[in-house]
Amino acid sequence: MGKGKFGGGFKGGMGMPGNMQGMIKQAQKMQEDLIKKQEEFEKREVTTTAGGGVVEVTILGTKEIKAIKIKPEVVDPDDIETLEDLIMAAINEGIRKLSEEERDTYGGMTGGFNLPF
Repeated sequence: MGKGKFGGGFKGGMGMPGNMQGMIKQAQKMQEDLIKKQEEFEKREVTTTAGGGVVEVTILGTKEIKAIKIKPEVVDPDDIETLEDLIMAAINEGIRKLSEEERDTYGGMTGGFNLPF
C-alpha cells in the first residue's frame, strides 16, 4: 500500500510545533502586557465628591482609600447619619468609577472572557 492521501504525516514532525510555539509566545506577551497594565492601573487615583463637594474621597487603583476630606460646615453633631451617608456615597462612587476604568483597561485584553473586576 502507498502512503495514500494522508500517509505523509504532518510537516514539521509531531503535530504543529511552529504554531504551538507561536501560541505560547503570544500567551506570554499577553501575560506581560496584562501585568504591566495592572501595575499602571494600581497607580491611578480617582477622586469623587458627595453633597455638592462637602465630602471628597480619593481612592487608589488598588481600591484603597488614600484621602477623605470633609468641609467643617457639614459636620453637625446632631446629624451624624447625614455625614456617614455622604462619606459612603463618595466612596461607592469612587469604587464604581474604578470598576468602569478596569473594564475599559482590561476589556480588550481578555478576549471576551468576563473577568470579575
